[in-house]
Amino acid sequence: MIVHDGYENLEGIKNAVVTIGTFDGVHIGHQEIISRIIDLAKSVDGETALVTFWPHPRYVLGKNPDHLKLLTTFDEKAEILEQLGLDHLVKVNFTKEFSRWTSEQFIQRIIISALHTKRLVIGYDHRFGKDREGGFEHLKNNAKRYGFDVEEISKQTIDNVGISSTKIRDAVEEGNVQHAHDFLGRYYEINGVVVSGDKIGKTLGFATANIDVEEKYKLIPADGAYAVLATVKNKTYHAMLNIGYRPTVDGKTKRIEANLFDFNDSIYDEKIKITFIKKLRDEIKFNSKEELSDQLTKDKENAIQILNQHIQ
Repeated sequence: MIVHDGYENLEGIKNAVVTIGTFDGVHIGHQEIISRIIDLAKSVDGETALVTFWPHPRYVLGKNPDHLKLLTTFDEKAEILEQLGLDHLVKVNFTKEFSRWTSEQFIQRIIISALHTKRLVIGYDHRFGKDREGGFEHLKNNAKRYGFDVEEISKQTIDNVGISSTKIRDAVEEGNVQHAHDFLGRYYEINGVVVSGDKIGKTLGFATANIDVEEKYKLIPADGAYAVLATVKNKTYHAMLNIGYRPTVDGKTKRIEANLFDFNDSIYDEKIKITFIKKLRDEIKFNSKEELSDQLTKDKENAIQILNQHIQ
């Protein structure tokens, strides 16, 4: 897959079959659309393209943009789309000026002039252009003038999937990562870098990798303990992870800490991917470090059982 930073210098997309959207999370509803444009591209010996927007439009136009957390960073989204078989990802810089484009400007400048689109596929309720004026009916009525065919993913198809990025965000914020898995069609993930911690976990017999998630807009699951997979240096390990303030040791800063099973290497400054399988429990304040250590032993036993059941 080729990632295009902007639409201004696009060239060489053969018989482009195109869709549009932010596609945060690339959930199974989005996957329906990607699958459809791939099938259409095969039928016309063409290539697929998704026109997406960065930053997320709500960060530019929303009343409380800092409250919006995203299911995928741009790089995570790109990786998922590549795995799905998309040919071209076109990243359009979303600005207030761009938000004032009419639907006609958007179609003429990007869909026609930049992409030379042969077929455009959109969701049944997709709107675009200033004040969301553009939609399927406008495209259908003007398809001959525009010179491309247009197809709408039906309301029935979308409703049968019954998914939205908002629903998935709600599940992740509640720590219901299994529910999020059902909506996404894959396990929820975060990516970060291993940084130095205060070594408290080691004194309890559970050395941890402290994880810094650099993209502050990335949605982190609810505080608590989780059974997870940890991928570092291209190897994946069973692990358990805690998110929270560690009230038993008077933690004042929120931490993300992973205990990798059967692992003793130094991995400071290494990139790490955490894949959430199931929540073990909420974060709890224990009466002593000894009680906490006992609970961590139980958590590990529970995590091993869960991971052995879910991961082959």
